[in-house]
Amino acid sequence: MDAARSTENSVKRMQPTPRITATPNSDAQTPGLGYSWYVVFVLMVCYTLSFIDRQILSLLVGPIKRDLGISDTRIGLLQGLAFALFYTILGLPLGRIADTKNRRTLVTLGVLFWSVMTGLCSAAYSFSTLFLARIGVGVGEATLSPGAFSLISDYFPKERLGKALSLYSTGIFIGSGLALFVGGSVVQMTAAMPAIDVPLLGLVASWRFTFLIVGAPGLFVALWMYTIREPVRKNVLLASDGRPSQLSTRQVIEQVKVRWQSILGISVAMIFQSMCTFAFTAWAPAFFQRIHHWPPGQTGRSLGVIIVIFGCLGMYTGGALADRWAKQGMREAHLRTGVISGIGVCMFWVPALLVSSPYTTLTLLAPGFFFLGFPVGSAYAALQLILPNQVRGQVAALFIFIFNLGGQTMGPLMPGLLNDYFFKSELMIGTSMAITIGFAAIMTAVMFRVLYVPYRRHSLTMEELVTRIA
Repeated sequence: MDAARSTENSVKRMQPTPRITATPNSDAQTPGLGYSWYVVFVLMVCYTLSFIDRQILSLLVGPIKRDLGISDTRIGLLQGLAFALFYTILGLPLGRIADTKNRRTLVTLGVLFWSVMTGLCSAAYSFSTLFLARIGVGVGEATLSPGAFSLISDYFPKERLGKALSLYSTGIFIGSGLALFVGGSVVQMTAAMPAIDVPLLGLVASWRFTFLIVGAPGLFVALWMYTIREPVRKNVLLASDGRPSQLSTRQVIEQVKVRWQSILGISVAMIFQSMCTFAFTAWAPAFFQRIHHWPPGQTGRSLGVIIVIFGCLGMYTGGALADRWAKQGMREAHLRTGVISGIGVCMFWVPALLVSSPYTTLTLLAPGFFFLGFPVGSAYAALQLILPNQVRGQVAALFIFIFNLGGQTMGPLMPGLLNDYFFKSELMIGTSMAITIGFAAIMTAVMFRVLYVPYRRHSLTMEELVTRIA
């Protein structure tokens, strides 16, 4: 109560209105549940496409290293920093746009831009030019999550938000899985092909053609995205005259300061969770090719099936558990899934990367991906539930900035650094991945657990701030 009153007093000082409160939509303004799930499906397809475009490079490590003459460390930079740098930095102003402008249009333009930049990766003839093209992919994809989080939060009541954001988040595993499954087959198919004559580009190596193939569908998905309806915003901070309040940057910061422990804590916890994801997806194809001598097609199909089935199942289970626990009155319900996830990933993924049989590895990876998916949608929902509408996109962008700059940079980079500078052997990639993922999984569980107390307090603050209108 004190925190909510402090925030309200701060806003009064900055704006010539006597009172600011929060109100959800009336039932008359709420779209049908069927259409709401349709919107989540469209956004999930966009998210799936984004992960295909960002992950396809992991299947092309061999030919890219050969043609461009670069090291494992630079491959790690291409998969991590090149993408994550602008993906995270530009997310902050794009989050502001998501909170004040049409979110459907923002996401549509983003899908179109990153798809074009994925295609342009085919024209890169040096580390620097490929680095720039990967930056472009990150710039486009930075529009998606701030807009999607805000859209979905306006389409669903809070008791369904965990499942809804978990379904959206399955795009992570569907996209990563399809990138491996379909991409692996495409890479294997084109590997034996001679240089291909592409209009405007001329003769290009077969691995470059892969970027053109995976970038093309985005042009059609962007048109599909533009057909969805922009919902009326709910849980909007209102001025005393009943009109939505336009918060200044300083007022947004005041809202964040009240909840800084939960916002920062969840973001840091997801740094470690995403390190597990990106360390594996960046280096798993190289691991199976170097250690077990599997061709890209076999590697991609095997991993793709496991990631899609068990990752999505775990993500849905985590969201459903969080919603169920929340209905039972557990304010920290969405954080509990993160504790379970860290323990489960450590138990299964570390031995999976150290055993000698590739089939034992695959067997252990199945439950590992199930637990990995637990907290993703739940963590997104946890943040949305303690925030008023006018700051959701910006906090989502800040969240993405923190956990991607850490997780997506360090996840792919750490195994490469361990390989190049500690073990000094490409054949130690499994051990390098196990060290990275084991450490990150333990820290995931620890960080989510220490957030229970502050999150309960911030959840109560939001309830006291919101004035419900029947």
